[in-house]
Amino acid sequence: MRILLGLVPASAHAADVVATGAMPDALLPPPTPLTASQSLYLEVSLNQAPRGLLPFTDDHGRLQASPQVLRQLGFPARGDAPVYLDQLMGVQVRYDARMQTLALDAPLDALQLPTTAVGARPADIPVASSSPGVLLNYDLYGTHVADLSSLALTSEVRLFGIGRGTLSNLALQRRFQDGDARRWRSDSVRLDTRWTLDFPQQAVTLEVGDFYSGFLDWSRPVRMGGLQIGRNYGLQPYRVLSPTPSFLGQAVVPSNVELYVDGLRQYSGAVPVGPFQLATQPGISGTGTAQVVITDAFGRTRTVDFDFYGTQQLLARGLTDWSVGVGRLREDYGVRSFAYDNRTLASATWRHGVSDRFTAEAHAEAGGGLRTAGVGGGWLAGRAGVVTLAYARSALGALEGGQYSVGYNWNNRRYNLNLLSRRTHGDYRDLGALQDSLPADITEQATFGVSLDRLGAFSASYLRLRQAEGQDDRYASVFWSRTFAQRWSAYVSVNQNLSDGGDRSIYASLATTLGRDRQASAAVQHNGGDALYSVDVSQPVPGDGGGNGMGWRVQARQGDRGTGGLAEAGWLTPTGRYALGAVHEGGSTYGYANAGGALVWMGGHLFAAREVNDAFAVVSTGGIEGVPVRLENRPVGITNRRGLLLVSPLLSWQRNRLSIDTLGLPADIAAERVDDWVTPSQGAGLGVSFGLRRSRAAQLVVHDVAGQPLPAGSVARFGDQGDAVVGYDGALYIQDLPSNGRLDIATSEGRCVLAVPPLPVAADGAIPRLGPLVCQPVADGDVQ
Repeated sequence: MRILLGLVPASAHAADVVATGAMPDALLPPPTPLTASQSLYLEVSLNQAPRGLLPFTDDHGRLQASPQVLRQLGFPARGDAPVYLDQLMGVQVRYDARMQTLALDAPLDALQLPTTAVGARPADIPVASSSPGVLLNYDLYGTHVADLSSLALTSEVRLFGIGRGTLSNLALQRRFQDGDARRWRSDSVRLDTRWTLDFPQQAVTLEVGDFYSGFLDWSRPVRMGGLQIGRNYGLQPYRVLSPTPSFLGQAVVPSNVELYVDGLRQYSGAVPVGPFQLATQPGISGTGTAQVVITDAFGRTRTVDFDFYGTQQLLARGLTDWSVGVGRLREDYGVRSFAYDNRTLASATWRHGVSDRFTAEAHAEAGGGLRTAGVGGGWLAGRAGVVTLAYARSALGALEGGQYSVGYNWNNRRYNLNLLSRRTHGDYRDLGALQDSLPADITEQATFGVSLDRLGAFSASYLRLRQAEGQDDRYASVFWSRTFAQRWSAYVSVNQNLSDGGDRSIYASLATTLGRDRQASAAVQHNGGDALYSVDVSQPVPGDGGGNGMGWRVQARQGDRGTGGLAEAGWLTPTGRYALGAVHEGGSTYGYANAGGALVWMGGHLFAAREVNDAFAVVSTGGIEGVPVRLENRPVGITNRRGLLLVSPLLSWQRNRLSIDTLGLPADIAAERVDDWVTPSQGAGLGVSFGLRRSRAAQLVVHDVAGQPLPAGSVARFGDQGDAVVGYDGALYIQDLPSNGRLDIATSEGRCVLAVPPLPVAADGAIPRLGPLVCQPVADGDVQ
């Protein structure tokens, strides 16, 4: 082994020490006063990565470090005795006494460095808020058939911003003509009423009222009235819930890493010295290939290839999803408003990401003499897919039984396969059975799909459902679809009842686009012995993101019930969605009409809008009308004569960017800001003000008593409102002129007072230009 060691006193202007391997004491020079032991604080770098200022000891020309310092650097030092740096095997030491720096180069196998996680986005929980208000969503549907008419109104009333929770009520009202007497009758039914309280930091939601019980893939939900509390990751939409494929690597020196998934770059960033774990972005499902490109500080590039399998079926390691509900079963839903079973029941559900490859599950139900409990889990079997298993037991009096479930899912984004078998034995019961809805004895399904590129997409499925009453249904289906030349598309499906050879349905369609907004299709359908042929031409109503507009649809049919057809027109406006149509079939004709939208009371104002399914905002421009408003840089409307605009939909619990366009406003309009990021609560409204106002702005030309422009750089002061600087030729712009019209101006030659006359009012909002105006000199003591 070759050893090089140079020793220079610490007081010298420059000294370098390079050591490789272990240094025998016999090779050391005898100690001198200049090489006596002394404490040093050196700026340390490890494999070119700065590690800060650390203490060392110069012992007769040899550097020593305590085990604590070595462990801080990443060396696996033990005990309490100091260690000579030249005794660290394989480590190169470069000590510069003049610069008081220490550079260490060590192989990674000699270090114990923590793994750096990069590429994974941290959970981001913005603070949400809401303003007091009331929302009414409505959907009115009317029909007229054979001189009989009916109306149905579905409504949702939502109260928000008062306290921390949200109260909502869903109801149905009907009015219809009954029988030959054609008398009008009315009835109404309450569907759901609940009060919801969210805790976004904990991702927990409390519901009081009507709710669905928690469930898993192998259990059944039921409608209940009572109280339910549980995890709600919808309150943290930026959190990644499913396991993300991760790739391990190591960097000897600080490096830059890039991640490519299926040839597309997903991440680029720096990593420190040591091992690192690079997580991919969410949303990757199925098998895939990845490349990690590592470029070190010297420009050297190294590429590592990985195969992975992504899934959305499992929870990421450490995440837990759960719910607990207590209440009574809802009966005759949609028929009676307040029908509940008299037995108190409980339901609990739990899921936990034990690791990125295994998610454990459990579910339990109790009440009314019923006890049901089950456990299960999902396993990621590498690139082979996801396997799920579950088993549950129940007891209801003397009735006992169990249910097991086995599933498998795999896809490589070209082929996909899904298998499921769920069977009961004995007398298995759950909460649904208390409402005389017994679990199915056998549920089996298998689906296989493949994308054949130019030949289109093909899938085949099998389904079996055997009810507890004995009815056994088995179906097989095949589907095929393909798009031709961007404009044409074809679809074929065949569904066969395996228990009844005569029960077969076949559907085939061919569709094309006619220009930009119109489309046409022809279809044929055989259902048993019946056949139906149809031709359809339509211009769809614009979607909610497509602005206002009109759409229509015309259809002609020919089948066993004779010749018929359909004609329909629809409108989308800022205040709602409307439709009107007529159908002729089987010798009869009926008409229908539909109107849907929302009414909002907020901030003392009433707004009419399209249906609001989630959150919204009321934008205020301080009473100034005609101001364009944008949502995520997309125009959504202009403020009304009160300077207000309701903007919907906004994404709850997420940041939404609202902005206004002030370019077309009069020059005397000032705004505190032109954009804002807002985060509303779920189902609630939020008031957003941009602080627009009319300013008392003026352009002045200021001269001194000699008729010369005031010197550039003179400062005009007007009370507590701020300062303004005089420009060239005595030009002075004032954003908000004081009400008394007085300006105190400090020049290089002294001080003066300017009295501004009343500003003229410009009809177009133009900023008036006044001057030249004379600034009268005053003594310093006279200026207030």
